[in-house]
Amino acid sequence: MTMFELGSSWQKVLKDELQKPYIQTLEAFVERERFIHGNVYPPRELVFNAFRKTPYEAVKVVIVGQDPYHGPDQAHGLSFSVPEGIKNPPSLQNIFKELIEDVKIPVPKSGCLLHWAEQGVLMLNATLTVRQGEPMSHHGKGWEIFTDAVISQLVKKTEPLIFILWGKNAQEKCRHIISQSLHHILMAPHPSPFSAHQGFFGCHHFSKVNEILIKNNKNPIDWSI
Repeated sequence: MTMFELGSSWQKVLKDELQKPYIQTLEAFVERERFIHGNVYPPRELVFNAFRKTPYEAVKVVIVGQDPYHGPDQAHGLSFSVPEGIKNPPSLQNIFKELIEDVKIPVPKSGCLLHWAEQGVLMLNATLTVRQGEPMSHHGKGWEIFTDAVISQLVKKTEPLIFILWGKNAQEKCRHIISQSLHHILMAPHPSPFSAHQGFFGCHHFSKVNEILIKNNKNPIDWSI
């Protein structure tokens, strides 16, 4: 399983899941896609970037996305994030608009959200790879089973987590945990230009996250980039 290098803590937590037959089928599918189509994002070494940057025991907040950005050089394994030097996609631009309004930070100079990941914000896409220019092209191939298992392991944590669910896809992905009592669920429309004005703007999720963390005697997230 050369592709599935998640880092030691996630490797341990998901040990049984990684032994299931669909994992090998999924890996073979992604490798075949890379061979046939060439441009599959993110690059192989960054598919599990979110897991390596935010170990299981460090997770405080989970931001659930759909699938990686499908443009060249945009995806680097963190939902909604882009590498340094890459133009911010429209959804990320709207995230920053809400962030600036909510917590009154300066305009971020970069769309790279590694700083969040290193503080315990797991930025998890439901599908972890995509073919260039074809959103959802790797949907239904096994990734959703794997990320469901990830969420199931997170829900088992005895300390409350904060799940940020932007849009119907994220909310449907986590529908089974929305009614539970231990963890905190923040929901709003997706930050896409098609829906941001329907309630994403003004949701104040960034300040709400820190209010919850402080109330639970945890360090707040420094949202500045």
